[in-house]
This record gives sequence, structure tokens and C-alpha cells, in this order.
Amino acid sequence: MSELIAVTGAEGFIGSHLVEELVAQGHRVRAMVLYNSFGSWGWLERLDDDVLANVEVVLGDVRDPGSVTELMRGAEVVYHLAALIAIPFSYVAPRTYVETNIGGTLNVLEAARALGTRRVVQTSTSEVYGTARVVPIPETHPLQGQSPYSASKIGADKLAESYFLSFGLPVVTLRPFNAYGPRQSARAVIPTIISQIAAGNSVIKLGSLDPTRDFTFVTDTARAFVAVGTADAALVEGRTFNAGSGRDISIGDLVRLIGSIMGEEIEVVSDAPRQRPTGSEVMRLLADSTAMHETTGWSPTVTLDQGLALTSEWLSDPANLAGYKTAIYNV
Repeated sequence: MSELIAVTGAEGFIGSHLVEELVAQGHRVRAMVLYNSFGSWGWLERLDDDVLANVEVVLGDVRDPGSVTELMRGAEVVYHLAALIAIPFSYVAPRTYVETNIGGTLNVLEAARALGTRRVVQTSTSEVYGTARVVPIPETHPLQGQSPYSASKIGADKLAESYFLSFGLPVVTLRPFNAYGPRQSARAVIPTIISQIAAGNSVIKLGSLDPTRDFTFVTDTARAFVAVGTADAALVEGRTFNAGSGRDISIGDLVRLIGSIMGEEIEVVSDAPRQRPTGSEVMRLLADSTAMHETTGWSPTVTLDQGLALTSEWLSDPANLAGYKTAIYNV
């Protein structure tokens, strides 16, 4: 019988792609979706019926210990992706980020400890590094909490580390750099740009154009999760791994590249609400994924040009674009 795998945050952008990848590799998945009165399964509702036939969807809340324990009961591995991730909203409601990102991680770790879960994959973020002091950024780079979001993720990562060191809990932390692709919300820069162009706008509103980011197509990111979730325990447990492309691009150059791919002449204007506070802006992110490649064999397969073309095609479909509010700033 195939292994049962638990996924928190399964209804989200990366989570839904991870569920697809796990099913493709022959696993059964128990997927936690944040409880809502609409009964919505988020992006899981877009998966093919043959994929969903191998997925047990449960409504719950990562902030509730009982929900988490029942999700993980009988699962061999848990991929913990549930989190509040929008940086601008972390300026508005920082306590909710602590409660969800740190408190939710504590619940996963405690449940794994009680249930004897074989592996916990903790989801980190490149934002924990802050503005790069050295490039490319290795896993040993100092952690800098330049937003309440990044501070909450640092706390969650350190909590996971402490459970490995204190209790021998089989934890591995994956630190993805800027995933993008179909289904990503417009709070992220690539769908913000593409959705505005697809909606017929020739003037694109953005924040700062100077920061650089290391973008990884979401299917490659999903494969990275599976790589650390299935690798030999002696090689990965207790460790943190970067997963990035090893190439960074400024937001300004990114806009021009997307415009070229979509065949559109566009003008960019600075929109004040989209600007981060000066001390909070992360100016450069560029991954060193050497450890990930050498340990698991993972490396990205989709180039930025290919991924942007795929994302543009998906967002240009009127049925998909209809889910995006292109006229407003999505926090």
C-alpha cells in the first residue's frame, strides 16, 4: 500500500502543486484546508479528478492542536506549508503571523513527537535571510527579521531546529526562493505584472524596481519538497536546504522580460502603497543550492523564460484571469 502523506496549507499555491506531485509519485495524501464556511478547498478544487481520487481533504486549522494531530495520525511524513505569507499584511496584523506561523509550527512538531511521525518537512522562506550580505546566499547566512513575516518564519525555523536538537525529532527544513507559476496570488510580483497586462493595462503599478529575486518555477519547488521528504534520513534530518535557481533578476528587468514574452509595450509607475518601509525592503536574494543538489540530486529544470511563458499563458486564460482583481493592490 502507498504511504499516507499529510500536507498542511494544501489549498494554497505551492501546496496544491505539491499535492499533485505527491500523487504523481504514487502517494495517498491527506490535505488540510483552512476551515471556511463556504466549504472551499482553494486551489485543490482545480486538480483533476484522478488526482483528487487519491486525496482526502480535511477542513481544519493549523492553530488548533487537535486539528493538526488528527491530520497527521497515521501519516508517515508531514509537509508543513500552512502559513500567513503576505509581507505587507504582516505590517498590519503581526500577531496573527506569530500565532499561525510559529504557533502552527509548534502544533505540527508536538503532534509529530506524540505520533512518532517518520519525517517533518518544515517550510521556510528566503525572506529569513533579509538583504544578502554575501551572494550567492548559503544556508549559513545570518538570519535577519526585516519584516514581521520574516521574523515569524525565523521563529518557526528555530523552533523546528530546537525539536531536532532537544528531542531528536526527524525534521528537515526546506528554504525555497521565490516560487512562481500558475495559481499564485496577485500579492506576488509576477502574477501582479502578468495579470495587469492580461487585463489590457499598458501602465503597470508596482513598488520598487531595484530589488533582485531568485525565481523558481513552482513545479521545481514541489519536486524540491519531495526530494527532502524522501531522502535518506542520515543525509537530511536536522539540516536546512536552499532551493533556488542560482540566478537573480531585478524587478525592473523582470517587467521588461515579461512584456517581451507577452508581446506588449508597457509603462511602469511607482505606486506608494506597494513600497515596503525602507528598512524592511530586501534588496537582493540569490540562492546557493549546492547542498541541496549534492545531497538530493535536485536542481531546477524550468528556465525563467519558460516559466514566465507558462505562467503568462495560464493567466491570460479568461477563466483564470477572472479570479484576479487587477484594478486593486492585493496585499
